Amino acid sequence: MTTRPRPRFTGVRTYIDPINRFTFRYPTGWHQFELEEDREGVMFAPESSNPLTFFAVWATKLETSIVLEDADDLREGIEQGFTQLPEFTVESSSEDTFGNLLKFERIFTFRDGDVIRKRKLWILYVDVWQLVVTLQGETPEEYEHWLPMGNYCLSTFNVPAELWFATDRDLNRPSAS
Repeated sequence: MTTRPRPRFTGVRTYIDPINRFTFRYPTGWHQFELEEDREGVMFAPESSNPLTFFAVWATKLETSIVLEDADDLREGIEQGFTQLPEFTVESSSEDTFGNLLKFERIFTFRDGDVIRKRKLWILYVDVWQLVVTLQGETPEEYEHWLPMGNYCLSTFNVPAELWFATDRDLNRPSAS
């Protein structure tokens, strides 16, 4: 039995969102893809012929600024959305807040046609932006195979200081007149 060699880094590149909502680093040699027409963002995949294993980020501008007090409603909406995925199974779930920045993380599997896929998903609410960061494996085995490189993309994902400041509760407190 031959074992598949682990992915190896030969270099890294930095992706900078055209309107500076986020940046991240990704392995040299990964292939860039456009997202669906209604999504602003980018997707990178290790294999150009089969982009079902990928790292993607997209941003949606919201009608209002999100604050910490919105967390319960957002969580409920996220969970309702997941119920629409066939054979959805959560492997891990966490939530973090940093001022008014909210981050929901889920690792899960779901059925897509005849295949079970695995994802790590971050849904971030940063002021008036929803940022969705996705690491998907075409299968759970592909997810595990590419996880070290995908985790590198996740660990280098960055929101610029301007957006961090927009979520700072102390800086955005109404002044007493």
